[in-house]
Amino acid sequence: MVQAEALLESWMRRYYFATDIDIGSSGVESLSLGELRALLGITQEELDRVLFDDSRTLGGLGLRLAIANRWAGGDFDRVMATHGSSEAIYLILNSLLRSGDEVVILDPIYQQFFSIAESIGCKMKLWQLRAERQFRPDIDQALGLIGPRTRMVIVNFPHNPTGVVLTRGEQQSLISAVAKVGAYLFWDAAFAELTYKGASRAPLLQYERAISMGTLSKAYGLPGLRVGWCVAPTEVLERCVLLRDYITLHLSPLIELIAQRAIEKADTLLDLRRRQAGTNLEILAKWVEQHRRLVEWVRPQGGVSAFLRLPGIADTQALCHQLAQDFKVLLVPGACFKHPEYVRLGFGGSTARLADGLARLSGLLETYHAQQPAATRSDSSDLPPGPATAVALHAD
Repeated sequence: MVQAEALLESWMRRYYFATDIDIGSSGVESLSLGELRALLGITQEELDRVLFDDSRTLGGLGLRLAIANRWAGGDFDRVMATHGSSEAIYLILNSLLRSGDEVVILDPIYQQFFSIAESIGCKMKLWQLRAERQFRPDIDQALGLIGPRTRMVIVNFPHNPTGVVLTRGEQQSLISAVAKVGAYLFWDAAFAELTYKGASRAPLLQYERAISMGTLSKAYGLPGLRVGWCVAPTEVLERCVLLRDYITLHLSPLIELIAQRAIEKADTLLDLRRRQAGTNLEILAKWVEQHRRLVEWVRPQGGVSAFLRLPGIADTQALCHQLAQDFKVLLVPGACFKHPEYVRLGFGGSTARLADGLARLSGLLETYHAQQPAATRSDSSDLPPGPATAVALHAD
């Protein structure tokens, strides 16, 4: 089984630690251990009592119960705690899919979903979010793709990178169509609690073959904990255990304690970052309005990422390389999502850094458009090598 290079991870590996300002990531501003302890009331004595013994394969009971109480109606038997959502993706897809299976998948989407399924030998059918529809999901298209041969349907709403959402009616129509053919519904709900029309929670999917997935990395500001989870039928988790026995085994008891407390007091963390995300979204909206000739977007309804089209730039890789190298600003090229004319801009971080990063991006965009022939030249190199053509401009 040969898997394609993970383009987003390769880009991040190159520039995440080599830049000063991050406006490319899809999560909120991270918390320190000291900040987290103060917010959650975790004492030094609690930390000192942690015994560095093995934990349970599906996760410690305290952590699983905390997850279940918030996202699984209290049924911890249907919960598995994982090393971030990436492990959940790997375990679920490799446990349930086989070569020749038909998979209906949202496009664009996080590459791992597509590439892992494709490497298994699945037949991929794309449910495309189209710019001409303002990226609004076309439920009728999805229903036309789902049929008797469909093994799994994979979605992530609120959507990363566009921030679009499904209505309740659309969600129910999708669930009904999947249930009719007996397929699995794999729902990435990483941003379900970060929306801009009132607080919400990850959907309690009323379907026996539904699998939902979450993480502390996106809306909670705790990516370094590497804690995710999935809620799935017990027989699905039993299959995942057989695979996990060969890789990660279990989580650390110390990580489980911190994650448990974070989930038990989730609203304390979410309220803090929701307010910041709302402020930052307004800053971004004003910036887009001021640069209408350089940038097009669909205002996100959830999450903290926006998918921006840069008119006149057919492939944004060169611009993103130069923004990182000369301006020390991280921005993700759309090629990481198979849409090279776009960029993913993350607005969940520090408000001051967002404003600074947008100002630096403005300067580079102005220069690109002043040198239009160079800007429209396509960069055919693979990610993440440097640009084939760079504009001679520096951050100083």
